[in-house]
Amino acid sequence: MAKVESLEALLEAELRDLYDAEKQLVRALPKPAKKARDPELRRALQEHRQQTEMHVERLEQVFDLLNKALRGKKCRSMQHLIAEGEEVIGSAKDEETRDAAIVASAQKAEHYEIAGYGAARTWAARLGRRDAADLLQQTLDEEKEADARLTDIAEGAVNAAAAGEAGEAGSARSTGGSKRRAIAADRGTVPVRRAAKATPRRRA
Repeated sequence: MAKVESLEALLEAELRDLYDAEKQLVRALPKPAKKARDPELRRALQEHRQQTEMHVERLEQVFDLLNKALRGKKCRSMQHLIAEGEEVIGSAKDEETRDAAIVASAQKAEHYEIAGYGAARTWAARLGRRDAADLLQQTLDEEKEADARLTDIAEGAVNAAAAGEAGEAGSARSTGGSKRRAIAADRGTVPVRRAAKATPRRRA
């Protein structure tokens, strides 16, 4: 690897790494989505693939803003994470255990990206490139939300099912869904009912 002699060069190297990592994920995510037994897990993976395509486009915008050549650098870390995930998922003997392995593998990839986007966002801001930092922050927020959703799915049903606790899985799923709706309402992402206006009284 060539020597990195400035923070700007370090930022460019990280962006190139993230660009390749995201493109790898776009190609890799359909496979575990097809293998997922839990419908919510399958839906989460499918939706995150679409979101990952947006992340690729957003990185392209960042390259353009920084006037850098649009090219990736082979992300060996993501390559190994994907290969390791496929190996673990393929070794699962039943569908329930496989779902638990899928969640864990997906979260390992999410955590790698969260670390990368966090660093890139901070460096861009330090270099005075608030425009690029804001775009990177958007993706960082979405990666964190995806990771939190996977945790919710695991705790809500997948891990319980893998442990053979079918009854508890259904109960936990209901609780998890209520928790997600509460969080969404707090963030203003779902409509909240407003109190009806009081009808004015008529004067006698």
